[in-house]
Amino acid sequence: MEGMEVREGYRYTRTHQWMKEDGDTVLVGITDYAQSQLGGIVFISLPEAGDAVTAGEPLGDVESAKVVSDVHSPVSGTVLEANGALADEPDMANGDPYGAWFIRVGEVGGTAELLGAQEYRAYLEGLDKGEE
Repeated sequence: MEGMEVREGYRYTRTHQWMKEDGDTVLVGITDYAQSQLGGIVFISLPEAGDAVTAGEPLGDVESAKVVSDVHSPVSGTVLEANGALADEPDMANGDPYGAWFIRVGEVGGTAELLGAQEYRAYLEGLDKGEE
């Protein structure tokens, strides 16, 4: 996909979420591709600190003018923090999808099937060609 940013050092899901290790915790957010497909994000629903998330399961949702879409967790663990700034400015996820992390997870006990940056780029190219 031309112009879609895919960052090295991140791991990606086929449902277009990313995870990045940050010390002994993991940050989770949506990819550049996801935000481009959603359009202008108007609301983000996130879990609260202390909530459990499960790899591959919804952790919240994102609402745009086009659609409401589940956000799936790339990891299992305990939410240590939700990015409260997104409640006031959900469109931050459009402007900087890799800086506008959704949740910080600790006690990580498993992951969904994750792709490296090169694998995710290849996956996006396949989507662009109509492949699944």
